[in-house]
Amino acid sequence: MDVHSFYAVIADRSQFILQLRRTRLGTLQIRANSKLSTTENFKQDDRQPRRYSSEESRRLLIEATLESIVDVGFSSTSVSEIVARANLSRGMVHLYFENKDSLLVAAARHAAEVYYRNLSEQLATAGTRPQEIIETVVLSDLGEIILNERTVKIWFAFRGEAHANKAITQFSDTRDDQLRDMIFNAFVEIATEQGEPEPARFARDTTHGTLALLEGMWTDYLLHSDSFSRNSAARIIFRFLSGVYPQHFNLDGAALKQVTPCSV
Repeated sequence: MDVHSFYAVIADRSQFILQLRRTRLGTLQIRANSKLSTTENFKQDDRQPRRYSSEESRRLLIEATLESIVDVGFSSTSVSEIVARANLSRGMVHLYFENKDSLLVAAARHAAEVYYRNLSEQLATAGTRPQEIIETVVLSDLGEIILNERTVKIWFAFRGEAHANKAITQFSDTRDDQLRDMIFNAFVEIATEQGEPEPARFARDTTHGTLALLEGMWTDYLLHSDSFSRNSAARIIFRFLSGVYPQHFNLDGAALKQVTPCSV
């Protein structure tokens, strides 16, 4: 083999080795890109909202709305804040509630339903006399299950917004028909037993008085939760009721002695 042939062979081999290295580097780069793409996909999947049933999605959005109101206040409870907490897309709000206002109404309705469910559970174990019903309403309304930092923030936030969103009013009004009628009917029976000449009018006044006192206790708790006394709050209300209906209430609540109706 002459010198020229020798160098030609060497050059061919060098070219072959260089091409082989390039091929291997290309394969490694493809594999690296594939792994990177897979990793990015996993990251994107982690950021994707999870899929839930329609009922579960509605519940998550409502709960996220209430928790946002508690944590950051009503004015900062935006759609972005809500869906981030619920881990759902913005489209879910429009799909299930049409808009933010409708979602807020649904959240207010849910809060009211929770309130009455807790009250109903308390009434289920209460006595049947009207003064026992009133006592249960008062103690339940002032109890830790219903009156706590979370519920107070929610209720007062909705009441503050009620002027701008009238649909919320029916679920946050202190003169709510369901609660007012329950108290009124019990007071009518008590006033009749006491022999009042106008039991309905008498009952109406004491109904509004009792609701006003309860509302005042909630406001006091909102402003002074660290020093608020549930026992003192209940005693103040029962002091008022014992002055109006001395045969049916005392400072501890319902007086359960048998009452003989007075003749008019």
